[in-house]
Order: sequence, then structure tokens, then C-alpha cells
Amino acid sequence: MAKDKLIGVDLGGTTIKFAILTDNGEIQQKWSLKTNILDNGSHIVPDIIESINHHLDLYKLDKERIIGIGMGTPGTVDIEAGTVSGAFNLSWGTDVKQNVKADIEAATGLTLVIDNDANVAGLGEQWRGAGDNAADVAFITLGTGVGGGLIANSELIHGVGAGGEVGHMIVEPNGYLCTCGNHGCLEQYASATGVVHLAHDFAEAYAGDSKLKALADNGEEVTSKIVFDLAKEGDYLANEVVNKVAYYLGFASANISNILNPASVVIGGGVSAAGEFLRSRVEKNFAKFAFPTVRTTTKIKLAKLGNDAGVIGAASLARK
Repeated sequence: MAKDKLIGVDLGGTTIKFAILTDNGEIQQKWSLKTNILDNGSHIVPDIIESINHHLDLYKLDKERIIGIGMGTPGTVDIEAGTVSGAFNLSWGTDVKQNVKADIEAATGLTLVIDNDANVAGLGEQWRGAGDNAADVAFITLGTGVGGGLIANSELIHGVGAGGEVGHMIVEPNGYLCTCGNHGCLEQYASATGVVHLAHDFAEAYAGDSKLKALADNGEEVTSKIVFDLAKEGDYLANEVVNKVAYYLGFASANISNILNPASVVIGGGVSAAGEFLRSRVEKNFAKFAFPTVRTTTKIKLAKLGNDAGVIGAASLARK
């Protein structure tokens, strides 16, 4: 029997997404589970195993046809060993290495390849999304943090372990304190939380008339979506904040591109929902900082796959 199916698993702090795909990345079935992070996250791997076995039965899909399982996960991943630690949103601490690969392979009889979730989303966009299957693509995902995946010669860059951590590129020396302990990381300026931090700082320093300033001064909720929506309505202060975010993203994109010269820098994640309004401003800043030949060859693009990037990219791991 020909092996012609891939399984992709995208493990997140609230949801585990699953998909069965063809070997060229078309999703045929997808489903999801709530992530049970109780009891130090000890239910997560058993839940994944049970769900895969159950759905293969449900779809009457012979395991002989499965090429393998690919999985993206938060935390620190040892790709060779197939272990994960320090995924705090899963209640997986640094003291225990979760034997994800060994456990899932033993219980499903299928091979598993695992990698970091942002890397995996990058692979999805490179293969089936905005990256147009180019061999060189940089991916930046803007969510509660900033993650990334750098693909060179069709392979993810891992370095000796932590390669591709674009969220921790310093864009403002001695700037905002990051959760990693450094100051001025991109994550502190371009994530959803970073946008809000900038908005509050800008509001405090601004004396003019602004709806954003009024919200901040009254202690009302300010989210990155509110900042972008107000900017689109022409609020001066909100636009200043968006310009600053686009400056940091353009600066970071140019630095990545000056080193790697990818075909495209693809921007995804929640904050990228601002769309062309954000992309065009990032591109202007990128053009300012990019090396001349890079400026004309690397494109700044918006991600296309949305929530499916993770399962598609995960499935692509199993193809390798």
C-alpha cells in the first residue's frame, strides 16, 4: 500500500489542532481538542495519542498509508531526542524533559518529527502559503510574543539549538525589559503586548487630542486591535504607535534580510491581521534599512494560511 498521507499536529496552550493531509499539503480532515494543562501537563501527550488513533479508526484510514506525524510545540525542543521542556503555557517546566516523540511513536506505531511551533508555522507558509515554496523564506509571527522561522535552502535554521529566535533580536538597545532578561527585544515592541506598552507610553507623553489617549488616560482597556482600528480611523496618536511598530518590524526585517536575503519575509500572527495597513509601512522602513540588492530582491508579504499554517508546516516535517 502506498504511503500518501501526512498527519500534522499544532500544539498550543489552549487548543491542539490536528489535520490529515495529502503528501503535497492539501488538508483533507481537521479537528481540534482543548489542551488540558492540569497535573503538570501530563494529560497532553496521552490526549494526542488517543485522538490520533481514534480519528484514524473513525476515517477508516489504514496506518500503512501514513508517511508520518509532524508536530509543532511551544517550549525548547530537542529535535534529535524528540523531547520538549520549558513550555510554560503547557505547564511543562524546565526540570522535566517530556518524551513526546518516544511516547507518541510507541502508542501509534507511526514516526514523529517535532519542532518549535513558530518554526513549524514558518514551514507551512514557506511550503503552501505566502512563501510560494521558495527555498529561502523568513517568517515572523506576531502574537502575544514574537516568534519566527528562518528557512534557508529549504531547511529550517536551528543553529546549535535556538536559531531563528527573531523575537529576541535587539531593535532598541537598552529598551524595554524582555521576559528573556535582555532589554530591547523585538518581542517587546511588535507583539500584541508590545503594541499596548508603546500605546501607553505614547499616550502619557502626548498632550494633543486623541481617542487612544482618552482610553489610556481613563484606564480603559487598550488592545493592539483597538490601536490599529483607531489608526485606520485617522487617530493621530494611534498612527504614531503603528508607525513605531512598523519601524521596528522594518528594521528587524532588513537585518534578517541583509544576512539571509530570502525571497520573502512573511509576517503572520494576530497582529498581522491589520493587513496591508501594517505591511506597507513595514515595507517602507525595510527599504530604508535594507542593503541595495536586498531591497530590490526580498519582498515583504503577509501570511496567507492563518490558523492552518501550524498543521501544514507540521505535516511538512513528516515529509523530510
